[in-house]
Amino acid sequence: MEHLEGGEQQSTPIWAIFSDLMAALVGILVLILVWVIGVQLELSQSLAEETERRVAEEERRMALEQALEDPLTKGLVTFRDGRIGISGNVLFELNSDQLQADGVAVLQSLVAPLQTYLDQHDELLMVSGFTDDLPMHQGNRYQDNWGLSAQRALTVTRTLMELGLPDDRVFAAAFGPHHPAVPNVDAESRAQNRRVEISTVPRAPAMAAETGSGDGNE
Repeated sequence: MEHLEGGEQQSTPIWAIFSDLMAALVGILVLILVWVIGVQLELSQSLAEETERRVAEEERRMALEQALEDPLTKGLVTFRDGRIGISGNVLFELNSDQLQADGVAVLQSLVAPLQTYLDQHDELLMVSGFTDDLPMHQGNRYQDNWGLSAQRALTVTRTLMELGLPDDRVFAAAFGPHHPAVPNVDAESRAQNRRVEISTVPRAPAMAAETGSGDGNE
């Protein structure tokens, strides 16, 4: 009898096992709940950041469009998706990188609104050159459309600087025949693709910090 009583005392009660299992289950459920809440918070934060970014982009677009009201009203430029478009036929003769008088006048009309925008936004201006898809004529000084689009972008960039825009806020980019505005199917569409675009680009954080530090030392 004593042996049996000792065995009964050594066995674990069922309710204790059940209690341990329930505690473990509750712990797992708590971990899952914490994970779900963390994921929801992360998604909410990402959504808030994306919304804030979109709102900021829309505000920049509206500010630039408002600054360009006069040249837009006169039909000198186009404004689409935050990019200022200038016809290559207005700026340059065919296969040329030399600005025409009408092209200089258009750029002069853009300097004041662009400067106003730069004064209010810590951003850069990217001047992009584009061409159509036709190969360069034999004997042209440029071997391909890349060279022509690059020089046209540089010509417009340098002219904007000469007209008063700060040289540390404007840079050039070349896209050649790539990224056409419309498909190259005829003379009219190719004329639309020969263009220069000016778009705003946010400063890199390091660049903005260096600029702010430099301003403080002067």
